[in-house]
Amino acid sequence: MFVAIQFNVNCINLGKIAREMANIRNNNDRRYIQIYTGNGKGKTTAAIGQAVRAAGCRMSTLIIMFMKNYPYSEMESLKYLSEWITVEQYGDDEFVLRKQPPSKRDRDIAHRALKRAYDAVVRKQYDIVILDEICVAAYFNLIAVDEVVAILDDKPDAVELILTGRYCPKEWIDKADLVSEMLEIKHYYNKDVLARKGFES
Repeated sequence: MFVAIQFNVNCINLGKIAREMANIRNNNDRRYIQIYTGNGKGKTTAAIGQAVRAAGCRMSTLIIMFMKNYPYSEMESLKYLSEWITVEQYGDDEFVLRKQPPSKRDRDIAHRALKRAYDAVVRKQYDIVILDEICVAAYFNLIAVDEVVAILDDKPDAVELILTGRYCPKEWIDKADLVSEMLEIKHYYNKDVLARKGFES
């Protein structure tokens, strides 16, 4: 009788462990929505770091850069991981520097990037899709907030989606699973230090 009871207890414990392990596997399989926002340095850096980490697990990442056509140093670094990381640049920020509203061409380019993003996410073409500076693109009215909400709503569980940029709309934050705010405490830009190659550019 004692042996039978002990056997049943062990079976119950093993069943509980199996269920817990299954839950862990399910949690690992699910992909989330992350947002890196705020006025501090490090949003794009964090997103690229996530892509590099994922490459070490043979996971594929698409990085779509909004309003960025400059040959940043990371573009050279990521060539060494091109088997796993794809980078596409759309548009520039010239209209911001000129202090003018975006042109129809600027908006058209942004919408082309948005369509590319939607297709990549919904068709599960990559494990991770990073929309770099998309928050800024929305802030300057290159794209509508609701257009990105559609991507967030239609994202399948198999794709991790990462959005970066300051001025993140509340509608996106409400739908995200993780939101990190980079807060500027001090910055050497305020001492007239320009962007340094290998650090900011």
